[in-house]
Amino acid sequence: MNRRDTLALTLSALGLPISARSAMPSAHQIIQHQIDHGTLHNAVLHVRRGDEVTQHVFGKAQPDSMFLLGSITKPLAVALPVLILLDRGALKLSDHAVKYLPEFSEGARKDITIEQLLTHTSGLPDQLGNNAELRARHALLAEFVKGAMRTPLLFAPGTQYHYQSMGILLAAEIVERVTKTALPDFLQQHVFSPLGMTRSVLGLGQFKKSEMVSMQTEHAAPEAGGGDPKAREWDWNSDYWRNLGAPWGGAHSSAADVATFLRIFLHPDGKLLREETARLAITDHTPTLSAHRGIGFMAGPVGLGKGCSARAFGHSGSTGTLAWADPATDTTFVLLTALPKNVSGDLILYPASDLISA
Repeated sequence: MNRRDTLALTLSALGLPISARSAMPSAHQIIQHQIDHGTLHNAVLHVRRGDEVTQHVFGKAQPDSMFLLGSITKPLAVALPVLILLDRGALKLSDHAVKYLPEFSEGARKDITIEQLLTHTSGLPDQLGNNAELRARHALLAEFVKGAMRTPLLFAPGTQYHYQSMGILLAAEIVERVTKTALPDFLQQHVFSPLGMTRSVLGLGQFKKSEMVSMQTEHAAPEAGGGDPKAREWDWNSDYWRNLGAPWGGAHSSAADVATFLRIFLHPDGKLLREETARLAITDHTPTLSAHRGIGFMAGPVGLGKGCSARAFGHSGSTGTLAWADPATDTTFVLLTALPKNVSGDLILYPASDLISA
């Protein structure tokens, strides 16, 4: 059964009509239905169209609750800092990664560009083969970086698309080497503070784990322990993971803050990024490959919302998150949940997104 059929059946079961006029209430009811049945514990939905903003909280969540973003971290905490450095003339997207990572020079690695790291076309794998072992012994990010430097490439750089968290990790390492600043600190100084994103952080920073929404880890993705009780010391709820600040998935934020981030690309004002740089980020850089990617972003409606235009951009997270913006309708959509995407995707995230995007 496809997502559209699932959505229709869900609405029918709830007695809800499918119409643009009822999109927001219907989306609310889809989410609340899963809260009422105990499937979902917490969520926040934030939608803005033009100047009209609507936010609704579910379960025990609060309006400013901070969720583990998962892969929304990639455009927020890595691609944006790279774009800021691009604006400052500190690097170019066409630069080879080896220029900043001299040890990343073996074989075809020397041909990988920063753009390829951010568009998932570098040939690097998503996770390292020993990911679980590294996390189980609470390895520092430096060990993941060393592993990513040495791991075999899956294909020649630039020839294919393959989702690769390790490429994002190396892009983050380049930011730290260029700025000589830890990435969480750079984000606080040059992104979160200027934008007034007071409920955002890479890792935990000044916040406590108890202040963050707890994940429903019984449904965790394989790379986060897959719900195995033996992985509790390194899964999404562990002290280790919440503090690690993994550039590919370890940021925390509120729904309103994520919407603020999206709007600097939807309506660039030149304060954080030049307009041409913001436009570059949301342009499709992989038009001939199997997935359409901007700089850190997904580009186009696939994976975002069936009603989104070809100009839409955004990202999802395996922790149960989805965020996008569509210049065609001046809409931003942010849905943060505590239920991993392998369950919440077809059940909550995409049905709600399809309604709002329509």
